[in-house]
Amino acid sequence: MDSSSPWLLLFVYLQLLSGPLAAVVVGGGAGSEEFLERARESEFFEWMVGIRRSIHEKPELGYEEFETSELVRSELDRMGISYKHPVAVTGVVGFVGTGKPPFVALRADMDALAMQESVEWEHKSKVPGKMHACGHDAHVAMLLGAAKILQEHKNELKGTVVLLFQPAEEGGGGAKKMIEAGAVDNVDAIFGFHVSTDSPIGIVASRPGPIMAGSGFFEAVISGKGGHAAIPQHTIDPIVAASNVIVSLQHLVSREADPLDSQVVTVAKFQGGGAFNVIPDSVTIGGTFRAFSKESFFQLKQRIEEVIVGQASVQRCSAAVSFLEKERPFFPVTINNDTLHAHFIKVAGEIVGPGNIRDRNPVMGAEDFAFFTEVVPSTYYYFLGMQNESGEVLRPGHSPYFTVNEDVLPYGAALHASLAQQFLLQRADSAVQSPSEAHTSSHDEL
Repeated sequence: MDSSSPWLLLFVYLQLLSGPLAAVVVGGGAGSEEFLERARESEFFEWMVGIRRSIHEKPELGYEEFETSELVRSELDRMGISYKHPVAVTGVVGFVGTGKPPFVALRADMDALAMQESVEWEHKSKVPGKMHACGHDAHVAMLLGAAKILQEHKNELKGTVVLLFQPAEEGGGGAKKMIEAGAVDNVDAIFGFHVSTDSPIGIVASRPGPIMAGSGFFEAVISGKGGHAAIPQHTIDPIVAASNVIVSLQHLVSREADPLDSQVVTVAKFQGGGAFNVIPDSVTIGGTFRAFSKESFFQLKQRIEEVIVGQASVQRCSAAVSFLEKERPFFPVTINNDTLHAHFIKVAGEIVGPGNIRDRNPVMGAEDFAFFTEVVPSTYYYFLGMQNESGEVLRPGHSPYFTVNEDVLPYGAALHASLAQQFLLQRADSAVQSPSEAHTSSHDEL
């Protein structure tokens, strides 16, 4: 066939419209690589760095993020992005796009940790005993970066991006309060992320299925009868009882759990007595338990209480067990949706290259992003490497020597923006292809 034939040109054009490039041809929108280039521009990058450092200097604990929240709102105001505030005390929920379905959410946590920073630098924490030692300051800066990119392309969005600036991730159950406040009502999918010190800069990591464990706390008061250490026969020693309890709790994993079903029980608190020669009336122990399935988690919870009460009884003591659910709500298992994993691989490959995507092994640590997995149809959580190319070892999160390689900021901003933009585009394409199915599953408003 003659290559100049108009019929051939028409055929090629129609193939483009029906193929993987259709989104670009039809929507005329920017691609992932353009988003990364934008985030790397000097002025844009320095703006994100400035936000991160401002937050770092004034760390705030869970539900106390008032200045952080004010900074977020000021930046959203400058961008012309509408938002709701307060949500869950200090939270902010922004909206970019059409204001109509489908809805996809991006989440960043805002709270700091109660610890003294040991890193000496120009922007060291100015608040004694408080520090951003887990990278949440960077998370906020990156989500604001994603918001800026998305706002610049708002007319290309095929739905609405919901920006979740969440308080109290560090044990306060901020995600749960955001859910209770309606922040993710009608949201179809949500993405969360975390900086990582164990991967090089430019590397991203995740996996489908469970990626972080469910976690809960327990505390028990074991009561006996105190007395003088010289006459133990006249006492009922709660320290001996507590010691037997702790040893027995270790058997729950070693002898009752399936070796292929990862579980952990850790007793990290033991308080009792104040003198060398006095047996106390009671002892308090406490710790955490973790598992990768809901069934295993609640089976472990049940057995923890049974073992504590039973072993205390064997030693003639009584035990009162509390799981502290009001103060420290149980964290569910963090589970990544299989379809969103494929979406992540595609988008991340466009930004960092397919060779820079790593499988992330599941870890027994917990993340309150998991609360979203119980109410949002599709959820996904990933990690951004930030290890320095110089080889200088970055300290892990929750260390007083924790630092952030700020070169990670453009990656997080571009990835978050691209994941949301392309999710909406794919959902819109699906709606065109299956209008009846899309109509039954769509929502009218957020």
